[in-house]
Amino acid sequence: MTTEDYKKLASKIPKEPGVYRFIDANDIIIYVGKAKNLKNRLSSYFGEKKHQQYKTKTLVKNAVRFEYTVVETEQDALLLENTLIKKLQPRYNVMLKDGKTYVYIVVKKERFPRVIFTRKVIRDGSYYFGPYTSKYQANILLEIIKKLFQLRTCNLNLSEENIEKGKFKVCLEYHIKNCLGPCVGLESAEEYDQKIIQVRNILKGHIKPVKDYIKSRIEHYASNLEFEMAHEFKEKLQTLENYQSKSTVVNTTIKDADVFNIKSDETMSYVSYLKIVNGALINSDNLELKKNLNDNEDDLLIFSIAYLREKFNSIAPEVIIPRKLRLIDNAEVTVPQRGDKKHLLDLAEKNLKYFILQKKKEEINKTRKQTSAERILKTMKADLQLDDLPYHIECFDNSNLQGSDPVASCVVFKNAKPSKKDYRKFNIKTVIGPDDFA
Repeated sequence: MTTEDYKKLASKIPKEPGVYRFIDANDIIIYVGKAKNLKNRLSSYFGEKKHQQYKTKTLVKNAVRFEYTVVETEQDALLLENTLIKKLQPRYNVMLKDGKTYVYIVVKKERFPRVIFTRKVIRDGSYYFGPYTSKYQANILLEIIKKLFQLRTCNLNLSEENIEKGKFKVCLEYHIKNCLGPCVGLESAEEYDQKIIQVRNILKGHIKPVKDYIKSRIEHYASNLEFEMAHEFKEKLQTLENYQSKSTVVNTTIKDADVFNIKSDETMSYVSYLKIVNGALINSDNLELKKNLNDNEDDLLIFSIAYLREKFNSIAPEVIIPRKLRLIDNAEVTVPQRGDKKHLLDLAEKNLKYFILQKKKEEINKTRKQTSAERILKTMKADLQLDDLPYHIECFDNSNLQGSDPVASCVVFKNAKPSKKDYRKFNIKTVIGPDDFA
C-alpha cells in the first residue's frame, strides 16, 4: 500500500479512538492495532520517515488496504485489539507467549456449596478465585480452608426436599470430622453459608474478618461453657495465624496494589507481575512477549498491565511501575524511589531476572537437542552416502514360519526420533514361500 493510496482515503478517517486492521492481497489480516486517534495513528505508517523501522515498512508494503472500527473509549479499543489478536493471530502482531492453563479455586453455586479446584472458568454463577500460577500454593490454601471449615466434598443434590426424605446417609468424611453432615440435616444451610462467606474472604486475601469470625465463635462457646468447642476454634485461629505468618507480608499500610516490571532485548520483552492484597503477596506471574514492528517497551508494558489485571480479576486502586505511564483505567500510578513500594518493584525485577534466565536455559537446551539430532543425521548421511539428510526414515522387516504365514513390520523415524504413531504391522497374503524381496 503506497502513500498515494492512503492520501485518497485520509480525509474520511475519523479522529476518534478505534482499532485498525491491515489486510494483504490474500484478504488476510496481517496486523491489528489500537489508536486514541485513528487518523493520526494511521498517518504515521505512511510518508518518508527515516526513523521508521524496517518491519513497519515491510508491513505497509505487504498490505493492500486497511479497515478500522470506531469505539467509544481508548479502553474499548484496547479490549477489542486484545480480542482480535487472540482470535486472528496476525502475522506482524506482538506474540504473547502465555499458553499455560492455570488452576482456579471455585465456590460452586449450589445449596451447601463445594469448594474445589478447576482449570476451566464456566459462566454458571459460581465464584472463581485465581488464577493461581502455582498449583502447590493453591493446594496449601485449599487444605487450610478444609481445616478451618468442615465443608462437604460430595456431589450430591442436597435440596431441602431430598434431605427431608432421608435420601442420603453420612459418609466417611463425617466420621473423621471433615464434614458436619448437611446431607442428613445435621448442619443448616444458614450455618453453612456463614462458613462460605469466610471462605470467600480468605480467597480474596481478607484475613482479618475471618479472624474476627473465629474469635466470635470462641467467645460464644466460652460464654456457654462449651470449652471443648472453644478450644477447637482456638486451634483453628492458630492455624490461620500460622498461614498468615508464612505469607509474604509487605506492609499493612500498602493495602491492595499491582506491581509490574519489564525487561527487553532485541526480540523479546518480559513482564513480571505481583498481586498485593492487604499488604500480602498472594499471587505472581510472568509474561513473555515476542516483539514485532515498532513495538516499544512502554506500549508493551501498558498492554501487559491491562492483560494481567483482566486475567487476575484485579481491581487494585494502585499500580506500581518503574516509570510514569498513562494507563487506560482509573488506577493510581506510583513510581517509587525508596521505601517498601520500591522494595516490591525490586522484588518484581528479581523475579524477572530468574524468569529470563530460565527461558534462556530452555532455549539452550532446545538448541542442544536439535544439534544432537542433526549430528546423528549427518553421520548417517555420510555413512550411507546419501544426497540429503535422512529426516524421514522407514525400516521394514519380514518374517515367516518355515515359509508360511508371512508377516512384515515397519518402524518410522522422524528427525532422528521414533515416530511410534506411524509404526505398522502387515499380514502378507499375496506372496507364498520365503521371498523377502517380493
